[in-house]
Amino acid sequence: MSVDVKKLKVNELKEELQRRGLDTKGLKADLVERLKAALEAEAQADAPGQGEQEDEYCEDTRDNEDVEDVEEQPDGQQDVQETEHQQEQDGAAQAEQVKVEADKGGNYGRKRPHEENRSYGYYEHREEKRSRTPQPPAEDEEENIDDTLVTIDTYNCDLHFKVSRDRYSGYPLTIEGFAYLWAGARASHGVTQGRVCYEMKINEEIPVKHLPSSEPDPHVVRIGWSLNHCSTQLGEEAFSFGYGGTGKKSSDCKFADFGEKFGENDVIGCYIDFDSGDEVEMGYSKNGVSLGVAFRTTKEALAGRALFPHVLVKNCAVEFNFGQKPQPYFPAPEGYTYIHDLEMEDKIRGTKGPATKSECEILMMVGLPACGKTTWAIKHAETNPEKKYNILGTNAIMDKMKVMGLRRQKNYAGRWDLLIQQATQCLNRLIEIAARKRRNYILDQTNVYGSARRRKMRPFEGFQRKAIVICPTDEDLKERTLKQTNEQGKDVPDHAVLEMKANFTLPEACDFLEGVTYIELQREEAEALLKQYNEEGRKAGPPPEKRFDNRQGGFRGRGGSGGGSFQRYDNRDGSRGGYQNRSGDGGSGYRGGDQYGSYPGQGNQGSSSGSQ
Repeated sequence: MSVDVKKLKVNELKEELQRRGLDTKGLKADLVERLKAALEAEAQADAPGQGEQEDEYCEDTRDNEDVEDVEEQPDGQQDVQETEHQQEQDGAAQAEQVKVEADKGGNYGRKRPHEENRSYGYYEHREEKRSRTPQPPAEDEEENIDDTLVTIDTYNCDLHFKVSRDRYSGYPLTIEGFAYLWAGARASHGVTQGRVCYEMKINEEIPVKHLPSSEPDPHVVRIGWSLNHCSTQLGEEAFSFGYGGTGKKSSDCKFADFGEKFGENDVIGCYIDFDSGDEVEMGYSKNGVSLGVAFRTTKEALAGRALFPHVLVKNCAVEFNFGQKPQPYFPAPEGYTYIHDLEMEDKIRGTKGPATKSECEILMMVGLPACGKTTWAIKHAETNPEKKYNILGTNAIMDKMKVMGLRRQKNYAGRWDLLIQQATQCLNRLIEIAARKRRNYILDQTNVYGSARRRKMRPFEGFQRKAIVICPTDEDLKERTLKQTNEQGKDVPDHAVLEMKANFTLPEACDFLEGVTYIELQREEAEALLKQYNEEGRKAGPPPEKRFDNRQGGFRGRGGSGGGSFQRYDNRDGSRGGYQNRSGDGGSGYRGGDQYGSYPGQGNQGSSSGSQ
């Protein structure tokens, strides 16, 4: 699929150029020509694109190739599909005719003068010659900031929230499905006493013309306070307090009318008062006019825990004044001190991120749909708050697509399947970003194919890489699958599960996995059940030449419209045999996830808090 480069916005053009290590300065016309030339060069270097539609359900089938298959491909061929996927994401962006000052390469649009130092590049510079196998990406180089300063915490924010170099402003990714997502960030320091304030200005409502007109409130900011261990979804859990641009306040997912609506160019003042007896009061102002107290909690309930400035945005660029500005946007009320101006002993530092990759951990879930992966991941993250695990999975993505604190369900007004497809595209890009960040992760997908596990772990070289296998008894799996379907309507087709069963192999400690942990059935029992699953899947599958291929809309055969792909039973992967897909896509580089087009939970998340 070709990219209509002229339809890309300036920030998208710059990001694509930056990914390729090319100059990002100049007028939009210059950027367009530069990217066109780069894409043409890449097209010549790459093998013919495959571009088939991904299997909507059996997300792992694209990943069951071996490394030996990768080596059989011509140089560069394995990255074609990744490039096409990137183009599909970027190609839908809307036109934005703007000029860019040549000496301000970081600007991302006509209306964004505040972003001249906006953020680090998330993607490594591409080599002229693409590697046959995915290489560990270069780490994002974050400048050391004086730890006594109150700033946006680059460790305590969503992966898709891009922070400026000075760390006082930021904006979310908005391309394609990211425009549906909330993105949150907390400040580096919190408070437990006194009367403290800060300001937040909405610098821009970023154009998202690719969203359907039916999308409710495409531009919203929620601002307030939360505890260090709260999620980035401000206002959706206890001790997380947010006031939103729709004129609503929320805490613990309880919404109520408050104040008035606010948007682009408005400045919201946030005030917290610990000096009013046993209660702690949180109030707001809009453009210098007080809106009154929105929230009250008790010091006893807080138990000495600090509350941190917190913002949650959807398609908006924001800027903070923690007190670092020579002049505030509007004068603070009498008796209030900007958090930046507090003495060090009165500011509480949030959790600091790992200093090196070797201190970081990535836990890769392994298991069939509905086996309990997401439930385990959420519980493990909650019981280890100091590690601040980032859960990477479509369920986590859908949680960031909430409307008024509620998940979008299958009665969503638009095309549900398209929304899911965009969620999985977002996930793939987040995994790319994740490999460059020093954080702890849980990769919440099925990961039943050995080659998929190998490919996904390679970019995380240097991390502590471990597999978490969840293999319940067959009776428990059937019960959980039924309960999940009844409660959430996430029904994975039998053919998809059978293909996973046929190909399921158990991970072993190796060069890309330092350890393997079994949560339910232990290794010996799991092997016995897996042998049964492999046989069940093998018997259920039609002969290779008659195997249906959802990606092609027909049958896979040797030399047919399926691109000459075929299936064979093979045990080269390691511990158990499985169907191996010898297709022409040749293991295309690092594609992030094995969930293209899958429903959240199907083939990867299989769990809900009630079902597992």
